[in-house]
Amino acid sequence: MELHNLKPSKGARKQPTRKGRGLGSGLGKTAGRGHKGQKSRSGSGGKLGFEGGQKPLIQRIPKRGFHNKWGKEIVEINVSALNKFESGSTVTVEVLKAAGVIKTIKDGVKILGYGNLEKSLTVQVHAFSKSAAEKIAAAGGKAEVI
Repeated sequence: MELHNLKPSKGARKQPTRKGRGLGSGLGKTAGRGHKGQKSRSGSGGKLGFEGGQKPLIQRIPKRGFHNKWGKEIVEINVSALNKFESGSTVTVEVLKAAGVIKTIKDGVKILGYGNLEKSLTVQVHAFSKSAAEKIAAAGGKAEVI
C-alpha cells in the first residue's frame, strides 16, 4: 500500500445535492421548499429562540437574583490559615497562591479575623478586617494594605 494508491471506500464520499437545477432533477423550481410561506423565502432562518410568535422559553422561565457586573470578587482567608508560614516571613498574594492557600487572586485578597495567629508575620494583601489586623499586630506582625 502506497499513498498514491489510496482512495476512499465506495459510498464514503457523496456529492452534495444541487437544488434548483431544472425540473428534470426532481429538485428544480421550488427546490424542495414548497409554495409560498415563510420557510420558502430566502433568509428564513429565523431568530435564535423564536417560537413562531409564542412567548419564547427563555422569557417564560422565572428569573431570580441579581448579578452586579461592576462588583468585585474578593478572595477571603482567615487569620488561622497564616499559621502555615514561618515566623518573621513576609506573606504576599503571590506567596499565598504558591503555598496553595488561595487558588486564584481574582479582584483582591482580604484577611478575615477567624481563628488565632501564633506567628509574627508581615502580611501584604488588598484588605483586612478590623479584627484580623488587630490579631496580626497582637502576634507581633504587620498588616500592610497594597
